[in-house]
Amino acid sequence: MPRLSKVGRHRALGLLQAGLSISEVTLCMDVNRTTILRLRQRLYMTDTVSDRPRSGRPRCTTQRQDINIVRNHMNKRFLSASASWRQTRGRNNQRMSANTVRRLLSTSGLRARRPYIGPILTQRHRYQRTL
Repeated sequence: MPRLSKVGRHRALGLLQAGLSISEVTLCMDVNRTTILRLRQRLYMTDTVSDRPRSGRPRCTTQRQDINIVRNHMNKRFLSASASWRQTRGRNNQRMSANTVRRLLSTSGLRARRPYIGPILTQRHRYQRTL
């Protein structure tokens, strides 16, 4: 089940303050009962409904760099991921991997491709194949 957005949390609390029961709010919001209970409890304990900070590895690129990488691949369709990561430095001038570029492109619906390198077929090859 997806997490409630900030607007959804405030809407659920507004429904509770309007006098609806927890069961009615869960039906309106299409969430589990414990979600609303914990939301109400968090409001009373911390006076806020925002997410708590979570630990995690910091991002190696900024959002602007992500946009530029995607834009480069839109302009140069056959740019490889390794060529792209060689050109781009990460946040705080830190190196990033080619897999980071591949993951970024896949979330954007693109793929890092390189042009086909192989024998060039001519009309002569076509005639030999049919005989």
